[in-house]
Amino acid sequence: MGNPLNSGTDLNVGIIGCGKIVEQYLTNFRRLESINLVAVADLDSSRAQAVADSYDGVRAVSVEDLLAADDIDLVLNLTIPAAHAEIALKAIAAGKSVYGEKPLAATTSEARQVLEAARAAGVVVGCAPDTVLGTGIQTARKAIDDGLIGAPVSATATMATPGHERWHPNPDFYYQPGGGPLLDMGPYYVSALVTLLGPVVSVLGAASHTRTERTIGSGPREGQQVPVDIDSHVTGVLVHASGALSTLFMSFDAVKTKSPNIEIHGEKGSLVVPDPNHFDGEVQLFALGAEDWETLPVSAGYLDSGRGFGIADLAATPSGQEPRAGGELAFHALEVMESVLESATSGVAVPITSTVQRPAAVPLTELAAAVRA
Repeated sequence: MGNPLNSGTDLNVGIIGCGKIVEQYLTNFRRLESINLVAVADLDSSRAQAVADSYDGVRAVSVEDLLAADDIDLVLNLTIPAAHAEIALKAIAAGKSVYGEKPLAATTSEARQVLEAARAAGVVVGCAPDTVLGTGIQTARKAIDDGLIGAPVSATATMATPGHERWHPNPDFYYQPGGGPLLDMGPYYVSALVTLLGPVVSVLGAASHTRTERTIGSGPREGQQVPVDIDSHVTGVLVHASGALSTLFMSFDAVKTKSPNIEIHGEKGSLVVPDPNHFDGEVQLFALGAEDWETLPVSAGYLDSGRGFGIADLAATPSGQEPRAGGELAFHALEVMESVLESATSGVAVPITSTVQRPAAVPLTELAAAVRA
């Protein structure tokens, strides 16, 4: 599929969903010359109006009016995960490309509908996380591509927190179907592992939970109980097409860890990769025969990047190429996570039916310009 957005002109964007994460996108849109924010919408019109009041030239409209607007090329979908597919399909039906927060959809079945609809309509689908385009993951990727650790053998990916209810004022959805540590934070880790090591061909999973209720720790609902209807600790083994094995440890039950967020082991060395929920961070190498860890210089990725850089990258993707933070990668990551949970229930390994090309590397690039009002 070609890229109808790669026209050499600014990309006109409309946002649906003006919740907690929107401010991060607004901050970076002000720095990205290629992004022109046109309109915002939310089921709570006051939230949309607050965003419009904070950003010059932006109008607050209804969801229906935003989808119908002729001056919007791409819809940024910042709704809750359960609504991702519905909004994406409506945007595609209106002839607009769409970029969504992670995950691409609540299920692979819904995600497949989104990709098929986009192909039929000739529009582009992108999806967070775009953290994989920052200097942290990309410097690690370059180290692997340059052979600094030899052939990759294995990886570990660790995310441990005692639960988002300690800080989030409305954490209910984290503990309902579609939530949990893997579907919430896994997209960062799985997308990074695929970017570093390539696609996954099968998985094996196990899962558990320690309690049936959680207590909200902040905000107007502080002290209220939230029911836990999902497993809050998930472990998985991913078999990559290359033969490398990755182990996932995703937990809302563990208090703390000293394990690296991601560690890659190869025949000639080991690599510590920074937090894939961030865009930068130190990459450390321990080469075979060395006496200590070496911090590698920043050598690849978008400098000083943040949420929204994936949209600028998508708009600049040459016609006929899949965007780096594209729908195919997001679908593959979602199938991997869904299959880990399926395996945790069945107790048997699950093959992954989708595949994806390892996204193209990002050369060391500075995108941000002067901040706009």
